[in-house]
Amino acid sequence: MAKLYFYFSAMNAGKTTMLLQSAYNYHERGMRTRILTPKLDNRAGEGVVASRIGLKAEGLRFEREDDLLALIDADIAERGKLDCVLVDEAQFLSKAQVWQLTDVVDQRGIPVLAYGLRTDFRGELFEGSQYLLAWADHLEEIKTICHSGAKATMVVRVDEHGRAVTDGPQVEIGGNERYVSVSRAEFKKIVAGAGRIELQQPVLPL
Repeated sequence: MAKLYFYFSAMNAGKTTMLLQSAYNYHERGMRTRILTPKLDNRAGEGVVASRIGLKAEGLRFEREDDLLALIDADIAERGKLDCVLVDEAQFLSKAQVWQLTDVVDQRGIPVLAYGLRTDFRGELFEGSQYLLAWADHLEEIKTICHSGAKATMVVRVDEHGRAVTDGPQVEIGGNERYVSVSRAEFKKIVAGAGRIELQQPVLPL
């Protein structure tokens, strides 16, 4: 039976790597997938879904106003049977789009695997994550580590000096140069102005 899955974490936990691995596993078995990616995130190029370790694949770009069930129906009409839908940066979904993904599962019988952040730099739920947490059939946390050694569950937006940014729009696209994953305790400290965070290396040293 098809289900809606939500895999959530803080930044840099390997969500996109897991998404691309899942897509590869389907393809290896001769099954077709469709990756959905929000149009506002074009860090890797237009319609490209890429992980920090170098894996990449083509994605179907969508905007907040798009009907995802209609997009999937059009894809099936053009390309044939679809075995799985994967959603990158799922926190950027609207409430309506999360409901449309439940229709992809319930009406079309296609499993949907959504990957995204749970909370923003203020510690508040993203809209897409809020409704995925409410409506998904399966929830799974992807764990990552804070610089303190504890499990990281929060995300801090920082300036060029490693100081916490506490004001601004909820959505501001960026990577290691703007965001750091931390534990709740470290989140409280850095947001209160007690210290700064060194920006993390984007790649493993040789």
